[in-house]
Amino acid sequence: MGIEQMVFPWEIDREATRQRVEEHLETARVYRQIGFVRREMKVTTSPEPRYHGPTNAVGKPTEDVAAWNVDTEERMKEITEKVQKAVSRLGKLERQIIEMRYLEGEDVYDYNVYSELHMSERKYYRLKSKAIYKLAFMLRLEVFVEPEAERTA
Repeated sequence: MGIEQMVFPWEIDREATRQRVEEHLETARVYRQIGFVRREMKVTTSPEPRYHGPTNAVGKPTEDVAAWNVDTEERMKEITEKVQKAVSRLGKLERQIIEMRYLEGEDVYDYNVYSELHMSERKYYRLKSKAIYKLAFMLRLEVFVEPEAERTA
């Protein structure tokens, strides 16, 4: 007896889910390739006039930039580690597809990958789609469509 397909009471928004996974893969690729590019503190005065009158609030731009740098770098590092762990759990072909298409270089297109892997276009897209949805569940990135009853209420 075969494995039965799981049935969910909700539907997955396939396009939104794919986009979220691809965003995480892109973040991981950039972080792996060039690391993190820190924001610099702007030290020149702004030529823009300020019409709002005097204020006693003191800005903390240096602290804000430093906090942004630390938080963003930590978030990118965390995403990269999670993506690498999830990708390593895919099957061999699925892992090759994801790594070649999304993680190794810029401007790599689907046809480059399926040609290099000597794979039919149909098989490639089937495996890629399967890999994307496995990653979505492993990384908890799935997006659900609202049930009809809730949409019309």
